Amino acid sequence: MNDRNSETMKEAIQSVIREMMDRVIDNALYKKPFSSKDYREAKPLYAALVPDEIFKGSHFERKFVTPFGKVWEKLAIIAAQNGLGYAELNYKINEKIEEGRLNRITEVLNRLEHPEPGKMRVQPNWNEELSYILKGRGRKIPVTVVCDVYAENIVTGDRYAFEIKAPLPNSDQTKASKEKLFKLYNSMEPSVISEAYFALAYNPRGNKENYDWSPPKRWFNMIEDPVVLIGNELWDKLGGQGTYQALIRAVNELSQEYKPRIYREFLGIEPPDFDRDFQLPEQDVE
Repeated sequence: MNDRNSETMKEAIQSVIREMMDRVIDNALYKKPFSSKDYREAKPLYAALVPDEIFKGSHFERKFVTPFGKVWEKLAIIAAQNGLGYAELNYKINEKIEEGRLNRITEVLNRLEHPEPGKMRVQPNWNEELSYILKGRGRKIPVTVVCDVYAENIVTGDRYAFEIKAPLPNSDQTKASKEKLFKLYNSMEPSVISEAYFALAYNPRGNKENYDWSPPKRWFNMIEDPVVLIGNELWDKLGGQGTYQALIRAVNELSQEYKPRIYREFLGIEPPDFDRDFQLPEQDVE
């Protein structure tokens, strides 16, 4: 990605995040502000032990975390439109899968979820699982899969499906995504999708080999399974090399705009010196 395209990508990313942040601040400050009176009436014991400011921060966090979880998919669309060329949210894929394969998908997922009595839990291995499932036979069953993000490479014609999650997905979310991926990789020829992925927006621990959140590890080998993308792998797949760096720069620049506002307008204090220089590391890629 050249400098001009990188700047365009960064500005598009900032537009989405800025819209979300403005809405969060508006809700937290004006539409649904924190009320010490209401808090003390609802939780007098807590209020007697803990300063109001602690729960005021929690009030803002709730207003922020849920909306930001939905931002990742919008950012993925921007990246794919600028890179691959075309993308859609919540794309519905209709296909046919042999009944034996559907039965084996259920069998594999059950085996991962419920270890046999007296035996060690089965460790996930995408390639082995898929090879086993593909041997299933039977009548063709119509199946519909709704993927988080669908993208097309307008040059090569390749079509991609992405299940995009925040960096710490729970077990149920991950299981549902793996079932979707199995179905997408088991559709009858011609396949609707060229490649499908379980993707995490970023890794709080840095590089992929350091990912250590346990719930998704029940379903995927998060380091070695080829259908797992984390951080830069996802963004550069969607938008081309340099997309993840554009995302990091976009967030770091917005940090200088929004953190001081939140300190002053919501918390009513001046930004502390220790927090002024905290940014996401741009070298957090392989």
